[in-house]
Amino acid sequence: MRLLVTGGAGFIGSNFVRWTRESRPEVSMTVLDSFTYAAQGMNLEVDGWLAANGDHVSVVVGDIRDRTLVDSLVAVHDVVIHFAAESHNDASLENPSEFVDTNVNGTLSVLEAVRAHGKRLHHISTDEVFGDLSLDAPAFTHSSPYRPSSPYSASKASADLLVGAWVRSFGVRATVSICSNNYGPFQHVEKFIPRQITELLAGRVPRIYGTGANVRDWIAVDDHSSALWRIIDAGQIGRTYLVGTHNERSNLEVVAALLEVFGRPAGDIEFVRDRTGHDVRYALDTSLIFDDLGWRPAPRSFRRELESLVSWYADHEAWWREAKTTSEERYRRLGH
Repeated sequence: MRLLVTGGAGFIGSNFVRWTRESRPEVSMTVLDSFTYAAQGMNLEVDGWLAANGDHVSVVVGDIRDRTLVDSLVAVHDVVIHFAAESHNDASLENPSEFVDTNVNGTLSVLEAVRAHGKRLHHISTDEVFGDLSLDAPAFTHSSPYRPSSPYSASKASADLLVGAWVRSFGVRATVSICSNNYGPFQHVEKFIPRQITELLAGRVPRIYGTGANVRDWIAVDDHSSALWRIIDAGQIGRTYLVGTHNERSNLEVVAALLEVFGRPAGDIEFVRDRTGHDVRYALDTSLIFDDLGWRPAPRSFRRELESLVSWYADHEAWWREAKTTSEERYRRLGH
């Protein structure tokens, strides 16, 4: 199989490429990425990985909005998996037009290419398209309405709707997955868990929006990769699959666990002004991918996973240091 991975130098995309190389060695991959700040320069080069796997993985620097480039790449691949997106809520509040342009028009570019060449597409979405839940509400299901809260989640919701329309109107062979919050190596330090880890590594006090009561379902990025392959292999065309692990934890609980890992006092936390439009809780009904496709996440201890992640960020400071300075400057401007 020849696989085109858009956004394959970002956090989830680069982990997916590494996981695929190890678990599906028969697959050759081309990564298309524009190498914005979120790609951290070149995630795939860290620890010499790309040099060791360059016979099976090639990298093209380019923008998914470049229709000529995207068309030429889609034409020579069997399957397209579409990760490429602007993905940070705070940044979307500062520059919403960039998110709409990349996430909507970029997806349109991919859809038109797979339509022209009759190729299989899998599109990556986010649980944020549903808006948020109260702390005691049932999980989102496949029939839950889209109620996005931010320019980021609205742009992803729009992209999802385009995929569905292209399936119905043009017969595009596409599936969609909506996943809960990922954690793992190579995640940008502006994101919640890496930000707390790198603050603690620097000896500073972690900061939490509001009261820290916001709840997320956390999934290891490798489990996300295995779920995506299950959908590519066996998913029903036109269907959306909800991917999660029922590992719901409040932001305060996550930071408390990290404080334990670092041997810091439980109350060593600074609470800061809440983010605009901050969603309260996300949770997903995973029955379709569990029951119809037989997928399950690997057994994991979240505490041990955090310990491993702390070690990874401690060992890769050169990878994140410059990005950390930039992201913390932005957080200071925003009062966070």
